[in-house]
This record gives sequence, structure tokens and C-alpha cells, in this order.
Amino acid sequence: MKNLIKSVIAVIAIVFSSSVQAQTKSPKLENSLLWEVSGNGLTKPSYLYGTVHMICSPDYFLSEKTKKAFDASNKLVLEINFADPSEMADMQKMAMGKEPLSKLLSPEHLSKLDEILKTKTGMTVQQVDNFSLMTVMSLISMKTFGCADIKLYEMEFIEMAKKRNIQIGGLETVKSQLSILGNAYTNDEMIQMLSESNQNETDKLVASYKSENIDDLYNNVTDKKFTSEKTRKMILDQRNLNWIKEMPQMMKTESVFFAVGAGHLGGEFGVINLLRKAGYIVKPVMN
Repeated sequence: MKNLIKSVIAVIAIVFSSSVQAQTKSPKLENSLLWEVSGNGLTKPSYLYGTVHMICSPDYFLSEKTKKAFDASNKLVLEINFADPSEMADMQKMAMGKEPLSKLLSPEHLSKLDEILKTKTGMTVQQVDNFSLMTVMSLISMKTFGCADIKLYEMEFIEMAKKRNIQIGGLETVKSQLSILGNAYTNDEMIQMLSESNQNETDKLVASYKSENIDDLYNNVTDKKFTSEKTRKMILDQRNLNWIKEMPQMMKTESVFFAVGAGHLGGEFGVINLLRKAGYIVKPVMN
């Protein structure tokens, strides 16, 4: 259960990206998960790295260019600081629903969810009745990776930071992230997302990630079928805009290694484009 809860937010972050509606004014980006941020008064460069959050162990990789950039940085900043015990405690609390799913959902939704769970996980809706719907989404999403041995990129970076004894920070909290998610989707949309979740889509995401193709990755994790413009703005655009307000002060006095979901890098309101609009030089690190 402990390892499951640790994975919940990481998987939810994937769900964040997997249903974001594509934007039309997305600048084409070079194939690189690692980007250097300089200029605009910075005395040292910082780095921006796109993660897939979680991946099967055989597919896990961390390039030499990334290790070099990490070693040159003085601080690690993630979407959420998983090294903070209070954040982990909040994560465990929020994995449980405020009320049972049997009371929260309509009979029709419960029936659909039960069918999805049986098909994708072998579980029944009764077994997850006390979980939040987001936790159930996470459980089902984990199954689409098709493996038992999963690595979490954020946890790997945290271990690297601890070995170097450097500070670890976060751009947002568990409470704020799950609050956004909870308000962004209707129950209908959540059930639809669960029904659409499958290993083929996850395989496409992993393939794009391994090729470091930000544009393909951005396109692969979009789905116009059931995500409204309101939802897209809440779960992607607004969060990126919030991060851009926090990042300049963090980079001002030291070199920071930012590791966020790769889906946040591309697009008109992606972190790369927003940093460039703010006056920074953001260029891909190719080797």
C-alpha cells in the first residue's frame, strides 16, 4: 500500500497530461528532454528537464548530458517536493475519498467503473469504494504500463539530490495539484478517461519519450474527444503560468535543476515558450 500511495501523484500527473487538448500555436521544438535556461540577468544557467514521471524499469534511462547538468546544479525543484514528509502525508490522506464512491457516483457511473476495473485490473468497484476517483484513475493508469517493475523519475532525482546533499523544492503542493484536478473534471469526463486508458496509448507516450521528441510527446498526450477548453486551461496552461512566476526568483541566486512532466514543456503556454517570453534564453542541450 505504501508503494502504491507513493505512485499515486506521479500517475495522476500523467493523467494530467494525457487528456490535455492540443493547442494550435505550438512552436516547434528540438528533440531534447533537457533545456538550458540563461540570460535575463542570471549569473549561472539553470536547467529544465521533462520527465514521463513513471516508466517500466527496462525503459528507464538518464542520459549523460542530464547527469552532467544535474551535477552542475545547486538545487532540485520538482512539481511537488516528494522528499517533504508533510507532502507524503497529505498524499496518503488525499488518496482516500471524502465519501465512498458508492455514494459519490450514480448507479450508471458505478456500473461503468466496475466494468472498467474488472476488464483492466481484475478488481471490483467494491474493492476501491473508499478510494478517491483520482486514486482509481491512478491504479488503472499504472496497469497500462504492462509491467510490475516501475521506476519513478522524481524519486530517482530525489535520491541523486540526497547523495549530493543539495536542497529539494517544489513548484506546487499535493493539495493544490489535487484541488485543480478535482475541479477540472466532471465524473463523466473521469469515467471516459478511464475507459480510454489503454496500453497502446501508453506505449506511444513511452516511445516518444525515449526519442526525446517533445512535439510528438505533446501531440501523443492530447485527446480532444472529452477534454474541454476550461479543463485544458486549468490543468496545463494556468499551472505553467503559476510556475513561471516562481522560477525566476529560484534561478536568480543559484543554478536550479527543474524536473517537471514533459507535457508541460511544449505548446504556446508551455514552460519553454513562457520562459522565452519572459526574456530568458532557453535552448536544447543536445549532448
